[in-house]
Amino acid sequence: MEALTADLLRFLDESPCNFLAVKNITDKLRLAGFTELSAADRWALQPGDRRYVVKNSSAVFAFIVGDEPDAGFRVISAHSDSPGFRIKPNAEIVNEGGVVTLNTEVYGGPILYTWFDRPLSISGRVILRGKEALHPITRLVNFYRPLLTIPHLAIHYNRSVNEGNPLSKQRDMLPVLGRVGSKEEGKGLLTRMVADELGVDAAEILDFDLTLYDTTPACLFGLNEEFISSGRIDDLEMAHAALSALTASAETQPRTPYTRVMAIFDNEETGSGTKQGAASPILRNILGRVSGSGENFFRGVAQSFMISADNGHALHPNYPSKQDPTNHPIPGDGPVVKINANCKYMTDAHSAAVFRQVCADAQVPCQTFVNHSDTPGGSTLGNILTSQIELEGVDMGAPQWAMHSCRETAAVADHLSTIAAFTRFFAE
Repeated sequence: MEALTADLLRFLDESPCNFLAVKNITDKLRLAGFTELSAADRWALQPGDRRYVVKNSSAVFAFIVGDEPDAGFRVISAHSDSPGFRIKPNAEIVNEGGVVTLNTEVYGGPILYTWFDRPLSISGRVILRGKEALHPITRLVNFYRPLLTIPHLAIHYNRSVNEGNPLSKQRDMLPVLGRVGSKEEGKGLLTRMVADELGVDAAEILDFDLTLYDTTPACLFGLNEEFISSGRIDDLEMAHAALSALTASAETQPRTPYTRVMAIFDNEETGSGTKQGAASPILRNILGRVSGSGENFFRGVAQSFMISADNGHALHPNYPSKQDPTNHPIPGDGPVVKINANCKYMTDAHSAAVFRQVCADAQVPCQTFVNHSDTPGGSTLGNILTSQIELEGVDMGAPQWAMHSCRETAAVADHLSTIAAFTRFFAE
C-alpha cells in the first residue's frame, strides 16, 4: 500500500502537464508488456494482446483483448488535463526596468488566486521542423526548476483584498520570468530557452503547447499522513488508479472473455470537444476495431460497462452548508458514486448498484455524492461519452477538497480503495 501511494506522488510530480502524464502512463504500460498501435496501422489482434493507442500526445487508450469478440468491454475512463495557464504565442512582455512577464491564457476553470506567489515552471510539447510539412517532430519539455512567479499586489495597495478581489485574467495573472537588458533581448526569449533546454536550434521550433505548473512537490500530511497534497489531483489521481488496476489485473488474470479498456482523454476541463476528447468518436472507433466486426461490436456494447472516473467534492469542514443535506462524502471513507437527477452524470440506480457491488466485492467502502439543489454542478466524461456510444456506466471519483486549486487535497485511503475496486472490476 505504501508503494502505491509513493508511486502516485511520483506520478503527480512527473506529470505537470497532459503530455507528460500520457508519456508517463505509456512508459508504465510498456513495462507491463503493452505495445503501441497506430490508428494508421492494420490491426491484427489476438486474444490476450496488450496494446495501446496515443492520440495527440495527450490522450491514451490501452486495452487487453478479450477471448470472445462479442463478450463486451470493461472500460475505465479518466482525463489527463487540469485547469491552469497556457503560454500564448509571442509571449514575452518587456516591462519597465527590463522585467519580463509572459502573456498567458487561462485553461479551464482554475481558482485563480491560488496561483499567486508560487515557484512556477514550464512544461509541454514542442513541435520541430520535420522532413515533410505534414510530419513535424514532437518533443516534450520540462524545465523542472523554478522559473517564474505570479506576484500578488501588496495589501497596502489594496486594503480590501481580503473582502473580495476581482481578478483580470489578462492583467493580474501574468507570470514574471526575469529581467533583460533591452526589449530586443526579450524578443524570442522563451523560444531560445526552450531550444537550449532541448538542445536544438531555435529556428527549428515551429510551435509549442506550453503550460505553467507549481514546482512544489506532492506530499502527504496529517496526523497519520492520511492526506495527499498536490496539484492536478483532479484527474491524475483517477488516471493513476485506472493504470494501476489495469496493469495489476493483467498480471493476476492475463485472459478474460471480455476486453479490458483504460481510456484517458484530454480536454475534459474545456468541454471534451476535441479529436482527443470524450465528445469525439475515438473510443467508439477503437472498440469497433478491437471487436473485429459490426455485429460483434453491437453485441459487445450491449454487455459492456464503463466507470467514468473523475473526482468529486468532499464535505468541507468549514463549509458544510455547501453540501447536500443528507449525502456527505468524507475524505477517507471511500470513493463516491456521483448522481444527478438532470443527467449531468451517466449514473442511474442500476449502474450505481453495479459499482456498489464491485466495491463490496473488493471489500472497500463506497459513498454517494449529490449536488446541493441550490448549487448546480458540472458534467464529466460519462454523459459526454454516451453521445458517441451507448455504454451503461457510472460516474464516480475520489472525494477531494479545493478542486481546481493550484494545490488540491485528497485522502490516501480513498486512492487505495479506488484501485482495489477498479482491479476487481477488471477481474470480476
